[in-house]
Amino acid sequence: MEHVFKSVTDSTGTLDILRDIHFSLAPRETAAIVGASGSGKSTLLSIIAGLDTPTRGTVRLAGEDLFAVDEDARAALRAQKIGFVFQSFQLLGNLSALENVMLPLELAGRRDARAQASEMLARVGLGQRLRHYPRVLSGGEQQRVALARAFVVHPAVLLADEPTGSLDFATGATVMDLMFDLNRELGTTLVLVTHDLAIAARCQRRLSIDAGRMAEDTAHPGQLLQQA
Repeated sequence: MEHVFKSVTDSTGTLDILRDIHFSLAPRETAAIVGASGSGKSTLLSIIAGLDTPTRGTVRLAGEDLFAVDEDARAALRAQKIGFVFQSFQLLGNLSALENVMLPLELAGRRDARAQASEMLARVGLGQRLRHYPRVLSGGEQQRVALARAFVVHPAVLLADEPTGSLDFATGATVMDLMFDLNRELGTTLVLVTHDLAIAARCQRRLSIDAGRMAEDTAHPGQLLQQA
């Protein structure tokens, strides 16, 4: 991200959401974005994904300027390079666990979608739940389906927005262990938004946002909980 700004204007005037955000992440790096509610964390994540447009600045994914191409090209790049995990799971209720995980593979034209989705669901411990629909799965199981769907395409970047926000402590800890394990196995760059200092401390970097501005914590990740 190169000097990214985001502002919105309405009848009351202009609100600056992000102000001169500038950082880069290397392949396989893990980063936590932290900050108070309303500080701009989720907006930043949306811009990284190319889902929201910056007022000015440049966002490059694997060397490609996300906002120098049209929306169709941006969507294609997103499908190839980015995986998403949301607090509210965002599973399609009319599709089974297997069908939810197959979906991004089918959209990419993969002929092995069923086999790859089945293998990934087994990897997250849901090999016996392939035909179950989201409504009969627990919150932790739904988030594991969401993880399988995100990782099955082997994305270059995984973006996670409060991935444990809807889960109890024990279930959330299990999901985060699984996320970090899959991230290491597949060599994905991980960017997650979280309020949880314990989760942030597991990342190599912690990027703090305050009133739309970013400051990188210089402490070693292992020191962050001690400072808290």
